[in-house]
Amino acid sequence: MKYLNAKTILPDALVKELQNYIQGGYLYIPVEQEQQKRWGEVSGYRQELTLRNRQIKKDYQNGVSIDRIGEKYSLSCYAVRKIIYQK
Repeated sequence: MKYLNAKTILPDALVKELQNYIQGGYLYIPVEQEQQKRWGEVSGYRQELTLRNRQIKKDYQNGVSIDRIGEKYSLSCYAVRKIIYQK
C-alpha cells in the first residue's frame, strides 16, 4: 500500500476538516463493501487455484493416487483429500 499526501489529492476544505481529527498521522480509508474484492481476485491467484483444483479432481477420477497427486502439486495427502472431497 502506498501512502499519499492528503494535500495532493483532497480539497483544502476536506484536509482542514480531517486535521480536526488527526494531524501528522496515517489514516486508512477502507474500500466500500460492494467494491471490495475477494482474496486472490486482483492478482488472479484465486482463478489459478481453481484451475489447479479442477485438474487435481480430474487426475483423481482418472485413477491417479492421492500420494502421486500430492507429489505432483507439492501438497500433503490431507490437502489433496480436502480438494477432492469438497463440493
